[in-house]
Amino acid sequence: MRTGTVKFFNEEKGYGFITDGETGNDIFVHASGVENKSLNQGDKVSYEEQDGKKGKIAAQVTVVKD
Repeated sequence: MRTGTVKFFNEEKGYGFITDGETGNDIFVHASGVENKSLNQGDKVSYEEQDGKKGKIAAQVTVVKD
């Protein structure tokens, strides 16, 4: 699993971006890929990277404790 930080997440629209902790690249995350259905800016998360319709997406996103 990869780790990163939530750059932003809009609960109303159901999507956001995670900044990968290793590469610094942003990866799209949809609410359907979030395990606990709630992300906040700055949350540390673990996730699986998958191929989406328009590129890489985060799936099985889980908030991790520091």
